Amino acid sequence: MVTQYWPDDYIAKRRTPAEAIRMIRRGQRVFITSSCGEPQCLVRELAQQSCNFTDLEIVRVMSLETTPLTMIAEKSACQSFNVRSFYLGSAKPKTLALNKRFLTPINLSAVPRLFKSRQMPIHVALIQVSPPDDFGWMSLGVSVDVALAAAQSAEMVIAQINSNMPRVLGRSFLHVNDVHVVVEHDEEIIAIGEPPDMESAHQIARHVAKLVDDGSTLQMSLGATPQAIYLALSDKNDLGIHTQFVSDGIMRLISTGNVNNHKKGFNEGKTVASGAIGSHNLYEFLHDNPGIEFHPSDYVNDPSIIARHNKMISLNVAMAMDLTGQAACDALPYNLFSGVTGVMDFVRGAQQAPGGKSILMLPSTTLDGRSSRIVPMLENTAVVVPRGDVQYVATEYGRVNLFGKSIQERALALISIAHPDFRDELFEQAKESGLLGPERTIFDAIHGVYPLKLEEVRQYGDVRVLLRPSRPVDERMIQEHFYNLDRQDVVSRFFHEKTSFVRTDVAPVLQTDYVKDLTILAVAGEPGFEKVIAIGNYFLDEAKNLAEVAFSVASDWQGKGVATAVLRKLAEAARENGIQGLMAYTSPQNQNMIKLFKRLPYKVRTSFDGDMLMLVAKFDEPL
Repeated sequence: MVTQYWPDDYIAKRRTPAEAIRMIRRGQRVFITSSCGEPQCLVRELAQQSCNFTDLEIVRVMSLETTPLTMIAEKSACQSFNVRSFYLGSAKPKTLALNKRFLTPINLSAVPRLFKSRQMPIHVALIQVSPPDDFGWMSLGVSVDVALAAAQSAEMVIAQINSNMPRVLGRSFLHVNDVHVVVEHDEEIIAIGEPPDMESAHQIARHVAKLVDDGSTLQMSLGATPQAIYLALSDKNDLGIHTQFVSDGIMRLISTGNVNNHKKGFNEGKTVASGAIGSHNLYEFLHDNPGIEFHPSDYVNDPSIIARHNKMISLNVAMAMDLTGQAACDALPYNLFSGVTGVMDFVRGAQQAPGGKSILMLPSTTLDGRSSRIVPMLENTAVVVPRGDVQYVATEYGRVNLFGKSIQERALALISIAHPDFRDELFEQAKESGLLGPERTIFDAIHGVYPLKLEEVRQYGDVRVLLRPSRPVDERMIQEHFYNLDRQDVVSRFFHEKTSFVRTDVAPVLQTDYVKDLTILAVAGEPGFEKVIAIGNYFLDEAKNLAEVAFSVASDWQGKGVATAVLRKLAEAARENGIQGLMAYTSPQNQNMIKLFKRLPYKVRTSFDGDMLMLVAKFDEPL
């Protein structure tokens, strides 16, 4: 190409849509910018001229198909098109299953290399850009991802110039001299509405928000659950964004000051993404915004780049998961732009980051509530996230950390956050398939719903302590707590000397229904690998409508107020559950327990039952 003064070059390259499409030759591979950056005018013209072509291979990432090229490819008698879509999901949704033969599984970070290496040569790139600035530079706007690599690698670039395309900063620019044909055509950029509001999404978001610390850097896939998470993050500070798509939710977090990108540790001060999907208001927000940069997918989705961010957290939606932790991900039925192709890039990158976490979110049931999304084993479904890469999993019934856990521990953990209506069946199927040992028996408490509202974070010096209800996955850490107690503390807790704490000894503390039986743990450390520093639990005496409490506190945490906090949490829960009060049996010499009980804001009555002292505090008798 002979380079000349770019305005003259621009005028010489102008063509009508029909003229531009007629320059494509039969048998060529044609890349089309995907998602909301699709050059709709050029695609419509391509469809209209479809019978003039044979064997065009259309290459793109997932598309809403405002012009149905896939349908033309299926029905055309003249064999005009073969459509290749990059997609990593299992193609379970009906809209995808019909055309799954056109899907190419690949991580998005690898697609630019596929083009640049000419392993998949691009003959023609159909792109959409903003009008050139005073220096001849045009922005790819809302869809940089793999489009920049395709344009740089293509033998011929046909660019639709659209004044509605926002000029987004970063590595999003092409020069007029680097395109071969320009088609001036203004039209609205593809926009999508808000995802449907689902209560399950808000419940999942409340669990996930507990894992997000101030100063975290976030990647969020699209869909109802991430949208709810934006609302749940409204009390977080100094958040950063490094993600595949910017959405309206991210725009709101930036506007409210929750996101300022000050503590990312890399690309500080900048929201970094490779594209945008959302409303026209979002696109206006992006235009010439110096706080936002779009870069190609081989940068944004590169796990080594992702891992350079402080407290990097990836938040992605799964469609199904089996009891070993394998996850299937798919585009959502109301929004094909689900970010599936980039899931693994962010899952692995986030876990390599300092303080990073990977979180998979899934509703516990299908939309009609008839089937569990947690299943014994994934069958006839592509595994997008292998079990070895899964870390945190959240449903509306809780969150668990599967990293470093055995198959049995994973099965118990996932059953505990499945919908209660399916837990019995999952438990029995897990035993039949050998995921759980034959000694495991089902218990009534498995149907309990984890009371998230009882969680509370307290700071003791430089140690962050979480007060929370126990979960079925806490068995081992509770055993370790008991084994590490001093001899006298064991006697105070169990009323006799004890050197062994087998699973059946731990079961009464662990198998709680959160109403009649409740255990509150004080834990420190990363979720899933915490150390128990104190345990308080109550068991309801239904005849008296009083809950009997018992305690144990690690020796190095005694006298710091942890037991008082746990006891007050038990009292709060018991009162809300309609229990009349708390009671405890202790030795008259156990002054620590007596003092602890008297710190409750209720009158404490004492009496003897044999040689044991009984303490009773009723909630209708405040001090």
